[in-house]
Amino acid sequence: MAGELRVEYGTKTILDLRSLQERGHLNLEPGFQRKSVWTMADRRKFVQSILEGFPVPSIFLYRRTDNDELVYDVLDGKQRLETIFMFSCVRPFKRYRFQVKHEFAEDGDWDWWDWKDLESYGRTVPLLEYKIQVAEVSGNLGDIVELFVRINSTGKALTSSEVRHARFYTSSFLKQAEKLATRHREYLKQQQIVLTTGIERMKDVELISELLASIQVGGPIHKKQAVDKAIGGLSVNAHTLARIVSEFSGTLQTVKKMFPDLGTTRFKNQSEFYSLFLVVWNLRQKGLILNDRTRNRTAMELLRRFSDGVDEVRERQRKARGAKASQRMFADYLLLVQQSTDALSQRTRRGEVVASLFAGIFERKDDRRTFSSEQRRMLWNSDEKKKCRNCGDTLDWTDFQIDHLLPHSRGGRTELRNAALMCRPCNLEKGATVSKP
Repeated sequence: MAGELRVEYGTKTILDLRSLQERGHLNLEPGFQRKSVWTMADRRKFVQSILEGFPVPSIFLYRRTDNDELVYDVLDGKQRLETIFMFSCVRPFKRYRFQVKHEFAEDGDWDWWDWKDLESYGRTVPLLEYKIQVAEVSGNLGDIVELFVRINSTGKALTSSEVRHARFYTSSFLKQAEKLATRHREYLKQQQIVLTTGIERMKDVELISELLASIQVGGPIHKKQAVDKAIGGLSVNAHTLARIVSEFSGTLQTVKKMFPDLGTTRFKNQSEFYSLFLVVWNLRQKGLILNDRTRNRTAMELLRRFSDGVDEVRERQRKARGAKASQRMFADYLLLVQQSTDALSQRTRRGEVVASLFAGIFERKDDRRTFSSEQRRMLWNSDEKKKCRNCGDTLDWTDFQIDHLLPHSRGGRTELRNAALMCRPCNLEKGATVSKP
């Protein structure tokens, strides 16, 4: 790779860097770049280092042309540059301006304009003249991305998800995962499945990528290998991607309805949420009815009791007390989440335990969705009034529909005892509601 890259070392003043930003020649957000993770304390310390004349790390810039205009993509130093622009009030960072302390600032924190006044009295080094070492890199984009990963492997190192984002930022699979993460971010935060700090490091994207890849292969996966393969576009075409995105969205909606208080259980932990999600996905694939409120309340209560049982065993372990004989299932499950949580064997076994909690609770939908021609004739001939059950309009043999009194989606059988004549508009309007007796 080194032979493909060209590097020129030099320095730029803060005035130079401000000028590049103001003229639109500096790109802080290339596709492979990660989100900002510095805290305000980090930013203040960095500015203090500059104001006190200490050297700061080099900035790496990828030099390219765009429509005959020179552009610098920031490979390393994004957060340092953001901090400089925030403090020195450069657009669009001006609204994030902040103050810092300094030995001269005896009367409190000072902002950019206060430091400019200090410069005029010669009491501090002119901030705009401060020089930062800059490495300007040019070459093949693939090598540039690999360089980005390498130079961001220290300090606040890239997470596995940030590395994938850098290497596969053009992947349709990854773009879909990022869209879904944005769409469901509030739910993930509300249920404490992914905390704000995790979202800043793209942990939500990583979790959703795993789930999408698992849906694609039809079950648990070995985390890193399968996700990298899917994101890299080696096994997912557009049609397959659309299908798995649809199945993901439907499954997450079902999880929300079945387990509204998930955040109060240990299944808010990402490894355990992963297993629960795939169990629900599998139940949907089997055609089970998962929208019955009574049965869902039962499932939620079973999950809560199981979670409490596992937590109780964990507490006993902390006190050097073994599990009771009646807690063997909880102890076995706890072992599965304490060792190699991402291993395929552990994930498979963990899913089997969770699935066993709901055995026998949910009914299977009737395989037949529509009434046969024989059933239509029998119902028509057995009804003397030939009127719509809902609005009372007289029906015609050539234009009528049959309503499932208990909707098929809620377990209603496609049988005459669960059928009634109905006009087309009323049947469409009724949807999945239960007909009154």
